[in-house]
Amino acid sequence: MKILAKYGKDDLATVFLGETSSGVLVEFVQSLQPPLDRSEKWVLIVSTLRGCPVGCLMCDAGSYYEGKLSAEDIMEQIEFLMEYYFPTKKVETKKFKIQFARVGEPAFNQNVLVVLKKLSCYENLLPSISTVAPEGTDVFFERLLELKNIYYPGKFQLQFSIHSTDETERNQIIPIKKWSFEKISEYGNKFVSDGDRKITLNFAVAKNYQLDPKVIIRFFDPAKFLIKITPVNPTHNALKNSIASDVDLQTGMPMTHKDFVEELLMSGYQVILSIGELEENQIGSNCGQYVRKHLIEKDKFIQAYSYVR
Repeated sequence: MKILAKYGKDDLATVFLGETSSGVLVEFVQSLQPPLDRSEKWVLIVSTLRGCPVGCLMCDAGSYYEGKLSAEDIMEQIEFLMEYYFPTKKVETKKFKIQFARVGEPAFNQNVLVVLKKLSCYENLLPSISTVAPEGTDVFFERLLELKNIYYPGKFQLQFSIHSTDETERNQIIPIKKWSFEKISEYGNKFVSDGDRKITLNFAVAKNYQLDPKVIIRFFDPAKFLIKITPVNPTHNALKNSIASDVDLQTGMPMTHKDFVEELLMSGYQVILSIGELEENQIGSNCGQYVRKHLIEKDKFIQAYSYVR
């Protein structure tokens, strides 16, 4: 791996721009969760595609697509970070999490499954896949279920990015064909066995998005699914598409959609209010952010990416 640029701070979050041995440009992240240090919890966020064909309205990573990363390209990101922060090559942390969530929809790349199998030797590893559940990726998810059952029982984190409970609006936000709520629910009911982690339904909550708790209650079993509320992070595409976050950054609670959270809590759902460290917006390491996009943007007037020079 040849490192072309590095942004951020090692004791919070760092974005790396690199070139793999095959000549592919990749962007990947390491981050901590203060007040926990690296010995307590360490998170790697790696890319799985060269760009992304999905084009979610709030995401900066979907401005181009040049194909899939090989298993070797994905592993080089992980191995570089492991050796950079743990020169002995032994990852000495209690919670070691790898998210396949930096650039690209992981379900479009079967090589992600190859990498997951290779990583199963790390006993302290919690793998995490975040997906929009594209139509036509059933084989990927069938194999993912098999891998989870064999190598990661009780320690795999699967997240479906939903954002709106209205199907028409969801199709606008995530402009590709994708699984229905019913199909996500059916898969989740198979995926979560005794001792497994619940599947996360992620909502990056915007003021004008529709969030109806009755839709969640209708389709998703609170014994199998939990809800995560996150802000819409400051990205160039969120700004261009006039998507304003509805989340109070002090409390993590939606403002316009407060009733959505309260009704789900009363209905027995686990609800996570996830804000993260706001300084990561300036670094460009948060979900939806993409440093390479910022570097080529003509309009730099955005409340983020201020670590990039």
